[in-house]
Amino acid sequence: MSKKETKLTEEELNKLQSLQNEYNQLKLQLGDTVMQQSILMKKIDEIRTAFSNEEKPLMDKYGENSTIDLQTGVVTQKPKEEEADLKIAK
Repeated sequence: MSKKETKLTEEELNKLQSLQNEYNQLKLQLGDTVMQQSILMKKIDEIRTAFSNEEKPLMDKYGENSTIDLQTGVVTQKPKEEEADLKIAK
C-alpha cells in the first residue's frame, strides 16, 4: 500500500517561497549594515587619532588651557576659575 503524496497549492508554495526569499534578503541587508557600522567605527577612530595628532602641537603652541573656536579660528584662554575646576574634577 503506497501513501499518496500531498502537496501545497502553487499559490501556497509561491507565497512561502516569496516570504523565505524576503527573509533571506533582510538577513543579508542586516549583515551589510553591521559591516558598514564596523567600517564607520574604524573611520571614527582614525579621525579621533588624527584630531589628537593635530591637537598636541596646537596645545604646545597656544597652551593647554586655550580654547579654539572652530568657526573663526580665534584662540582664547580659559579663565583661571575654570582651569582650577577642570584640574580638580575627576
